[in-house]
Amino acid sequence: MRSSSTSIVTGLLFTFGLVLVGSLLTAALLSLTDIQERSLPYFTYAINIISLLIGGYVTGRRCGGRGWYYGGLTGLVYFLLVLLIGFLGFDAPVSLITLVYLFAAFLIAAIGGIFGVNSTIKR
Repeated sequence: MRSSSTSIVTGLLFTFGLVLVGSLLTAALLSLTDIQERSLPYFTYAINIISLLIGGYVTGRRCGGRGWYYGGLTGLVYFLLVLLIGFLGFDAPVSLITLVYLFAAFLIAAIGGIFGVNSTIKR
């Protein structure tokens, strides 16, 4: 069982790394194929969902207990960092739908954390 803060940071690094790789693959896919840019939101949602699941999984596996809690915190911190970047860097407005996205990020990463804790072998 590792420290919860280092586990959350590790999960966040996995999440951001996967988002970066997924974004690069999506950019290559858009430029090299006939896929239209109007399908970009679907790619964005899929990349974020998969990244949050894996980030929560890594956090839950490293913590060894309370996976839903630590995985959910990973999703919460990820969302708040993305919100901060969007708000400060791109002047993105904060609205009611923001709370839905916050809850979804917490829930998805918490599910990943549950799977992560349950994948560890108890001795």
